[in-house]
Amino acid sequence: MASSLSNSSIPSSDDKRDVKKVPFVELFGDRLQGVVSSGSDIERVYVSYFEAGTLNYCCNTNNNRPCGGLRGYPCNHLRELLHEAVNQYGLESVIHFLRVPGDLTHIQSEHDIVGRAGRATGEFAGEIFSRFLSDLELLELPSTQTPLLGMNWFNE
Repeated sequence: MASSLSNSSIPSSDDKRDVKKVPFVELFGDRLQGVVSSGSDIERVYVSYFEAGTLNYCCNTNNNRPCGGLRGYPCNHLRELLHEAVNQYGLESVIHFLRVPGDLTHIQSEHDIVGRAGRATGEFAGEIFSRFLSDLELLELPSTQTPLLGMNWFNE
């Protein structure tokens, strides 16, 4: 039996990731998590996540202030994070990773996932921002053929 999600699970070539809006997105641990740029302040980013299973969510600034857009439902930063995750990993992968509750045959878009969101947790996840900063450090390294110290186990 074919999945109703199979056509929407493959990212379209038209849907390229917007790294200016969402410079960091990952499916890690039990969270879809990432960093979302502020639309109004170049110095500010938002650390956001959805928890797998419950779809509980959180969004705070990089200096641990709650997002003003959280008013009982996921803010625009969380929606952008989810959108970019679907662009990067595909809808079906995101749905299965998040263990979205209920009948999955009715999920056709990110909007359908947001409609099943849990509650705001208010639990800041500084390790997400730390993982983002670690990724940035790797991007700033000069190009070389020498293995990186932290990744030399790939060569063994």
